[in-house]
Amino acid sequence: MKRLKTPKIRVRKAALALAPYNAPQEGRAKKLRLDFNENTVGCSPAVLRALSRITAEQMAIYPEYQETIKRLARFFKVRPEEMHLTNGIDDALHLISDTFIEDGDSVLLAEPTFDMYRFFAELAGARVTALRYDEEMRYPVEAAVRELRRPAKHPYRVLYIATPNNPTGTVVPREGLRQILNAASRTLVLVDEAYFDFSGETILPWIRRYSNLLVARTFSKSAGLAALRVGCLFGKPELLSAMRRACSPYPVNTAALVAAEAAVADKRFAKNYTREVLLSRALLEKSLVDLDAIIYPSGANFVLADFGSRAHLLVKSLERKGILVRERKDFPREGFIRISAGTRADTRKLLRAMEGIL
Repeated sequence: MKRLKTPKIRVRKAALALAPYNAPQEGRAKKLRLDFNENTVGCSPAVLRALSRITAEQMAIYPEYQETIKRLARFFKVRPEEMHLTNGIDDALHLISDTFIEDGDSVLLAEPTFDMYRFFAELAGARVTALRYDEEMRYPVEAAVRELRRPAKHPYRVLYIATPNNPTGTVVPREGLRQILNAASRTLVLVDEAYFDFSGETILPWIRRYSNLLVARTFSKSAGLAALRVGCLFGKPELLSAMRRACSPYPVNTAALVAAEAAVADKRFAKNYTREVLLSRALLEKSLVDLDAIIYPSGANFVLADFGSRAHLLVKSLERKGILVRERKDFPREGFIRISAGTRADTRKLLRAMEGIL
């Protein structure tokens, strides 16, 4: 019998050119997870109770968003029409690309930063211009302003900024953000505030001042809902209305909606966990300096440390002890490790292991 030839399916060049995202390795549940900036104690008990009350009927129908959005909007102090729920910030980035980026458009970012900005921009066929953080891990505000003001037939369609930035942990000053937004008259600016709870710095109220501003938040960090994938985009109603045209009808599932509402209602849990992380981060920073590492000022739930030639051996030795940290290789030279700050007990366990290795 003659074998049929498999038809050759054409794949987009933009997809073929992408490097796959370096996701966390599996089998991490029994280890001390300090490699992907997750909540190390889990979500609020109130979230688990709320999830346990989901009925069979709720599971059988498509999600309904209106009431959840009203409650979350009150929590974030915005109007419901100024807010859009997404399947995590990754989904928000994909939606931005689908709505605003055409094949061949230009986008601007500063690296090192969250890998998915470049990923979704390149997947959309955009040309990426990447500025660089300086040796002190400060955002290149002046260079960004120059790029945005540079005469060009085709201006930058989107500028991505994370503050605090991942993986540097550093915060972009408000005055710098103001200069950038004023210069970006032809450019959509996404300010990703995924780590806002640990810095306390936000420009969310600015969405009413700047028609080119989107602000992103997530429930994956302090709220401990990374597995459920809940994110929020905030901006002018006209911006979000355009994005809803390009959005799938049910991007966030019912369990995620229930969990998000319960998470914002339990303010005591959020306050206590954030306080614990900040104390843990301070302990981690001091101890890393004592271990002769160079650290950078962090506004997030992690610290970036430069261990020089000791970095790779340290990461592998910790892994053998069941402790996971993230070696970062997207810097001009090797030696950088990003370490999440969990509880103080987590940090003390890490430090005991590090002292034994170093």
